[in-house]
Amino acid sequence: MGSFKLGTMTLRSIFKKPETILYPVVEKSAPDGLKGHIENDMAVCILCGICAKTCPAGSLRVDKAEKLWAIDRFGCVQCGSCTRACPKSCLTMEPTYQKPSASKREDVYFKPEESQEEKAAKEAAKAAKIEAAMKAKEAKEAEASEA
Repeated sequence: MGSFKLGTMTLRSIFKKPETILYPVVEKSAPDGLKGHIENDMAVCILCGICAKTCPAGSLRVDKAEKLWAIDRFGCVQCGSCTRACPKSCLTMEPTYQKPSASKREDVYFKPEESQEEKAAKEAAKAAKIEAAMKAKEAKEAEASEA
């Protein structure tokens, strides 16, 4: 009786699609609802530290003086509170699996230095804002003196 069951199971598995996948060659797709892991777009990040303050696990570290943003991947609980709190929306939850690691470590990211063109554009925008504010102030004062 047992060999009959084994034989039918073997014959059935010959004609069926395999249950497993060849992992290194074929990667399994992420299931629906997978929160994944946190990624930071350091070009947009202003290093305000709000994400570190809202992290319930305390796995984020922000140091504005050193221009670094660090995350302890083993401490993170993927709650997403840091992504919701970020004022610049530079934090995202990527729906992919994090690469396995042999040791507990902190992933550290540094803010890239601005190029001369970016600095000049930022200064020009700042000067334009100041000039517009001064013109608005003068117009307001002229309007007040006329009245």
